[in-house]
Amino acid sequence: MDYTFKELKEKTVAQLKEIAKGIEHEAVKGYTQLNKDHLLSAICTALGIDMHVHHEIKGLDKSKVKRKIRKLKSERDQVLPTRDKKKLKSIRRQVKRLKNKMRRAAA
Repeated sequence: MDYTFKELKEKTVAQLKEIAKGIEHEAVKGYTQLNKDHLLSAICTALGIDMHVHHEIKGLDKSKVKRKIRKLKSERDQVLPTRDKKKLKSIRRQVKRLKNKMRRAAA
């Protein structure tokens, strides 16, 4: 059966050991002595599963938002020496809102 990293992570140690029992691979040798973290990484290595969880941005152009953030940060760097607190606060708030927007769009 094909597993995903998320599915394996939600399983108990006993369930992971059952899965490891059916795998013939060098990484899962001695699976009975492994704790959950090591067992999980061994199974992922043996099955060729990526252990990094990827997040996709939906409904938002990520590159466009990042470009806008970089532009705002360069504006901020130009305003810093002038010590214009209102302008700095406005720019920082815009950057924060854009970053939050991207985080919320990540699925």
